[in-house]
Amino acid sequence: MDIKLQDEILKRRTFAIISHPDAGKTTITEKLLYFGGAIRDAGTVKGKKTGKFATSDWMEIEKQRGISVTSSVMQFDYNNCRINILDTPGHQDFSEDTYRTLMAVDSAVMIVDAAKGIEAQTLKLFKVCRMRGIPIFTFINKLDRQGKEPLELMEELEEVLGIQSYAMNWPIGMGKEFLGIYDRYNGRIEQFRTEESERFLPLDDEGELAVDHSMKETSYYTQAMEDIMLLNEAGNDFDEKKILAGDLTPVFFGSALTNFGVQTFLETYLQFAPTPQPRMTEHEEEVNPLNEDFSGFIFKIQANMNPAHRDRIAFVRIVSGKFERGMTVTLARTGKTFKVTQSTQFLADDRETVETAVAGDIIGLYDVGNYQIGDTVVGGKKAFTYEKLPQFTPELFVKVTAKNVLKSKHFHKGILQLVQEGAIQYYKTLHTEEVILGAVGQLQFEVFEHRMSSEYNVEVRMEPIGSKVARWIENEEDVKESMTGPRSMLVRDRYDNYVFLFENEFATRWFQDKYEHIKLYNLL
Repeated sequence: MDIKLQDEILKRRTFAIISHPDAGKTTITEKLLYFGGAIRDAGTVKGKKTGKFATSDWMEIEKQRGISVTSSVMQFDYNNCRINILDTPGHQDFSEDTYRTLMAVDSAVMIVDAAKGIEAQTLKLFKVCRMRGIPIFTFINKLDRQGKEPLELMEELEEVLGIQSYAMNWPIGMGKEFLGIYDRYNGRIEQFRTEESERFLPLDDEGELAVDHSMKETSYYTQAMEDIMLLNEAGNDFDEKKILAGDLTPVFFGSALTNFGVQTFLETYLQFAPTPQPRMTEHEEEVNPLNEDFSGFIFKIQANMNPAHRDRIAFVRIVSGKFERGMTVTLARTGKTFKVTQSTQFLADDRETVETAVAGDIIGLYDVGNYQIGDTVVGGKKAFTYEKLPQFTPELFVKVTAKNVLKSKHFHKGILQLVQEGAIQYYKTLHTEEVILGAVGQLQFEVFEHRMSSEYNVEVRMEPIGSKVARWIENEEDVKESMTGPRSMLVRDRYDNYVFLFENEFATRWFQDKYEHIKLYNLL
């Protein structure tokens, strides 16, 4: 591999931002883009009345509700690094989309609300990161408001998440009395709400303020110094190997809304975040990013990012080599080869044609129905498949029909496209072919209904059939329709596989006792 390409790959830092809803994830994404010069004005989520919306929230329903329900991809340069941020859905009903996004990154930034500490969704996403062994960097946000004691937050990280932590900086005061942060790593104090020239104050050899300053007279400074002494004596040691193994999380305190501590975080993160990492194939062979042959996998498909053009984009994480527009690639699942002439890179919904991209980058390929989530694309002579992406078993189900029968063509087209994005799952009854949709959470149905109306101009009628236990069948040939009953409905999924929808766990066990020879299984 030529040195120039190798250098380009090693400049890449690709990470996802994970958090519970409202912890400030979208706001911090905006600030990072602002520092990277990607946007001139970081529009916070709070800016609804002014008509200013967060850059990373592009879908209409996201602007209305102030939540992220899709994963956006944003790219910018900073300090000689090319950064790819994947902003994941914060809402728990979209954990499947987030889960797949986490398969496409090399590290994660976890945002924690200082007042609320570790919340349910944070814990769930954190477990996915631990499962994959990816490094986690923690930003404790909203220090400009009153919150939990910093030591309590650190303790919570270790006890609830079971990960060691190292405080890279430490707050001096909080809320209205927030004076700044003691930067342990860089050996300085960063002042809150001050002139740029006075932003940093030096420390002496003892770790105390080296200049006369009114901050020294406050109880907040005294308390912070006592905490720092305690951390130095009894806290974890800084260990870069442990960070890269995902066993130690560096912790940063700050306030994304007031843009405090974010730049320091970004600069330190870039020093320790991993470069593009190898990925395993389904045959457990490791593919090195510095391998010359282009390869990647599709972790997300998004319809109608540009409603005027009714387009579909397949998001590809490049795992190895270099992508060049116009190159011929092979879709491993079908063995088909084709020339890629339309490719794009993103800043939320702003897109530009990409001529070249390298391992670690995320690119979008225009899709006319060729791709599926989890597909592998390769540029070399040898085709192979990356390990499977997880799929969740849905828990909620609805029957869906078009309110206007004359719009059935648009209805089926809309459903097909939205189902291929992977947020909802599609089933149909055996003879009447009624459409049933399954989802992990209720909000996915609401987004589906909203998008059918706004993007396909089809009003739908949704009839809840409640929560069901969905089970697939290993030995389909042994299944008979007579096995169905009031508590077990037999349907087909979008791949034409049989699926039983049981009323509840009791009905599932009853069926298994009666038909022992039928081997049932579920997804994640």
